Amino acid sequence: MNNDCTSFIRDLKEFQIEISEEQTKQFLAYYELLTEWNSFMNLTAITEFNEVMKKHFVDSLSLIKAVPDINEKSYSLIDVGTGAGFPGIPLKIMFPSIKVVLLDSLNKRISFLNEVIDKLELKDIQAFHGRAEDYAKQKEYRENFDMCVSRAVANLSTLFKYCLPFVKKGGYFISYKSDKVTEEFEHAGKAIKTLGGVYQSQVEFYLPNSDIYRNLFIIKKENTTPGKYPRKAGLPSKEPIM
Repeated sequence: MNNDCTSFIRDLKEFQIEISEEQTKQFLAYYELLTEWNSFMNLTAITEFNEVMKKHFVDSLSLIKAVPDINEKSYSLIDVGTGAGFPGIPLKIMFPSIKVVLLDSLNKRISFLNEVIDKLELKDIQAFHGRAEDYAKQKEYRENFDMCVSRAVANLSTLFKYCLPFVKKGGYFISYKSDKVTEEFEHAGKAIKTLGGVYQSQVEFYLPNSDIYRNLFIIKKENTTPGKYPRKAGLPSKEPIM
């Protein structure tokens, strides 16, 4: 394996992140597993080394721009619609004190995630197969996390309904977006309030040494989510709260 991490390390320094040799090895092992499993399972359309490092790994770690003390506290975090483990696994590698739950609706992906967790010897991280609508109804997950994050491709109204029920009062839902969300946000105002959230801020930036725009959309949980939410599987996207 002869993948050069110079650009990756330089990009992280732009976020004031210092990476250890051991963590670098973990990211390289993650990349190897990702490309190996991607040959027989649809995990990512991006496979070239430097693109994965920037568009998946560095992008995932950009959460530090919204949560600058993430490396200093033992935050509990759930990653909804994690797919190939983004952003949850990169965050766990880089900030080992956080406690992470990965949730995805495709069981094959969970096998991959467990393989990564095992091979990288990650602790305090679990991967579960299921729908957000079902898990958010369970007592051990509902309103039990300091943060919920998601890179899933969905409109904000739908994401709020899947994600805010997991967040405890005083916690945050942070959505990774690749475009400006002015119009989406205008349509999502009622959903935020109904689910107990309040708009906090947006952190807009470009990935280091690139013209790739990113936006971290931050909602603070101020009130308990009413018990009827989230509604049964399929309804949040079919019947959005307007």
